[in-house]
Amino acid sequence: MNQKLPIPLDNLIVCTHCDAVFTLERPQAGQKASCARCGAVLISPRRKAGLQIIAVSLAIAILIIGATVFPFLSISAAGTTNSVSILDAALAFSEGPLVFLTLTTAALIIFVPLARALLTIYVLVPIVLDYPPARGATQAFRLSEALRPWSMAEIFVLGCAVALVKISDLADVAFGPAFWMFSSLVVLVVVQENFICRWSVWKSLDKTQAS
Repeated sequence: MNQKLPIPLDNLIVCTHCDAVFTLERPQAGQKASCARCGAVLISPRRKAGLQIIAVSLAIAILIIGATVFPFLSISAAGTTNSVSILDAALAFSEGPLVFLTLTTAALIIFVPLARALLTIYVLVPIVLDYPPARGATQAFRLSEALRPWSMAEIFVLGCAVALVKISDLADVAFGPAFWMFSSLVVLVVVQENFICRWSVWKSLDKTQAS
């Protein structure tokens, strides 16, 4: 009686969305492997994707810092003009019982996206340069992935758009440099998510650590 040999774990891949298990077939660069059950992308390797992701992450970090410092909006009403930055808006209720909500807002729209960008750079730079992974690179990438649902820069921009529509009839609104920086930041975050192949990053970390 013939017994089927178990499939090695390295030849299996699990969908992170629906937990379906498939035999691993590595696609070529530029191709994608998707889950047959839910359609989620499992593997999407790209040529020179590491350098592109590092460049995008560095741009995101610079834009976040710039958008935090420069004026975001200027509002003029009844002869009075007031400019506000993103950090000013996030810390508007920094005193009293709403301080926890203020700190949470600042973290979700500023510090979490910045932390994810810096963690991505920390993990990928040694891999792209063919060096051993940095100390704690696995934990750093795992933390970056854990923070992904809590990075809400695009939700902040959407909320600002809704608020601007409501106050445009009451006051003159002018966009500051930080507004355009933050808008560019949201676009770059989407680009980064499309560029990165998490399976490839995990395999690179496993390979370099094993060697």
